[in-house]
Parts: sequence; C-alpha cells; structure tokens
Amino acid sequence: MLITLHTICVKFINNRTEYLTFVFMDLLHVKRVYKSYANHKALHNISLHVKEQSIFGLLGPNGAGKTTLIRIINQITGPDKGEVFFGKEKLAQKHIAQIGYLPEERGLYKKMKVGEQALYLAQLKGMSKSEAKQKLNQWFEKFEIDGWWDKKVEELSKGMAQKVQFITTVLHEPKLLILDEPFSGFDPINTNLIKKEILELRDNGSTIIFSTHNMESVEEICDDIALINKSRKILDGNVAEIKEAYKSNVFEIVFVGNMISFSNALWTGFEILESNQMNGRMHVKIRAAKSSDVNQLIKTIVNDVQIISVNELTPSMNDIFIQKVQEVMPETLEEEVAGE
Repeated sequence: MLITLHTICVKFINNRTEYLTFVFMDLLHVKRVYKSYANHKALHNISLHVKEQSIFGLLGPNGAGKTTLIRIINQITGPDKGEVFFGKEKLAQKHIAQIGYLPEERGLYKKMKVGEQALYLAQLKGMSKSEAKQKLNQWFEKFEIDGWWDKKVEELSKGMAQKVQFITTVLHEPKLLILDEPFSGFDPINTNLIKKEILELRDNGSTIIFSTHNMESVEEICDDIALINKSRKILDGNVAEIKEAYKSNVFEIVFVGNMISFSNALWTGFEILESNQMNGRMHVKIRAAKSSDVNQLIKTIVNDVQIISVNELTPSMNDIFIQKVQEVMPETLEEEVAGE
C-alpha cells in the first residue's frame, strides 16, 4: 500500500513552529496489470494509485481498456499478470461488499416495481430489509421520487431509471464507488444534482472512480486522473498539476486602440497567433517565450493602447485528452522495469 505525503501545514504553538504532515493512503493500488483476450491486448502494464476519499477520473477513448480494468476491480475477470490491492490487502472476494458499481449499461428489471427492485438489490448487498427500506425512503425523498415506489421500471424514462440505479449503487455506503458514465440520460438539472451527490459522497469518506468521456465534468469534480489509450496508460496525475504542465504561455489581450501600435510594441519574445475585432475592441492571442515577459509587454503597450484585460489561456482537459490520444505511440515500447 502506498502512503502519500499529501500536504504540509505549519502550526504555531506557544511561539514554536510545528510541521503537520497529512497522510493519504491508497484505497486501491493497481500494480503492473496485463490482460489479453485471444489476440487482443486489453491492458498493458497498467499501474494506478487511487487515494482514499478522492475522485479518480478513469479516461480514454472507446476500446482503450477502461471497461476491462473495471471488470478486474469488480472481480468479474482476473488479470493475466499483475496485482490489485484494496487498502492493505490483496483484492479478494470479501471486498466485493465494499464496492458499489454503476455500469454504463443499465440493468434494472423492467417488470418489477421500483421499490420492490430497490429493496431486492439492497438485500443482495447484505442490507436487512428494514434498514434498506429506511435508507431508500430517505434517498427517494432526497431525489423527490417518493411517488415512484409502486411504479414499474418500464414506466420510467431513462433519466428516472438512472436515478433509481444510482441510489441502489450507493445505498450500502461502500468504501469504493465505480461510476461508469453516471450522467448518461440526465438533463442539465439532474446532472448537477448527481454531481453534487458525488462530491458529498467524497466529502463524507467515499473513494470514487469516475469513468467518463465528459471532460468538463472531469475538471469540475476529479482530483486525479489516468488516461488509457490502446491498452496503455499514457498520462496520470493531479488534474490541476496536469493543466499547469500543459500550459503553453498563450494569452488573450483585449484592448482599445490601433493594432499596428500594438504589433510594434512586440519583440521577438512574442508571437501573434490570431486577432479579431469585436464591438470596437481588439482581441489578440499571443504566445510568450516566457510568461514573465507579459508584465514587460503590458508596461510597453499601455502607452499606446487602452488595455481592457489580459488572460492566460490554460488548456482544458478536453484539449489535453485529444492531444495525448492523437500522439502516435510506438508499437514496440520497452517494458518499464523501474520499481513502483
């Protein structure tokens, strides 16, 4: 099990400085996992660290290997090589009760009544009928679906059925939640509702693996991510740190004034990428050789144009996702042999 020194704070006690180190442990550690089906390589040397009480984004295009990895964590199938650890222990059958899984393909029985089915699924996860009914009533009230208890699943819309399955996934309060495209079928209002619930679950102690193609959601709720492409992990880390690492020193400057005067103020440290005029203002994107040069640029051009705003343009996770996936990876990469 990996122990991560996540942050250090300074505390002053009786004029004495004390350094407080907060330790975050991995709830899930995937170590050098390989999986193949016949001639198809599904996972190649995949290692992941999912910290306790975090939201971990599992990203990748269709066919990348995400579903295979999720099936291994759920013990639906096993790896050909490698190991998976749950907390301090090697992943075992007993851990299934501590995992909640919301698959992308929904699996409710259409002819059963909603309440009857929810109770049935809760009992499969080890809850007593009375405990399950009490918690289901709380969740149904929270999601404003009290009146659906005696409706058949086939009467529900896709989004309504999705709410029911989300509830049955989290009801037994598992340590690890695996949510595969949890916003599929939801309108914007209900998408925000589920996002809020996911964040609350994290804040209340849950660890969440969030598999999605929705990069906007990744930026909003994920702490860390891993990007898998063609069976291999090609990027992982903290979301904010990844975005910082992929900055390209591009800025948008909005000003009122003459474009020629602005251009003349530039020197070799800057490149104009594009410019356009909107509502009497010039919008210019430039790339700086060094971000610190922008302060000098502002000092120079402020005498010739009226600056309205200067904004650094950081890449979105969607931009980074596309860039990394489009990179051509050699088919004969050397095996990584360094220790974890």
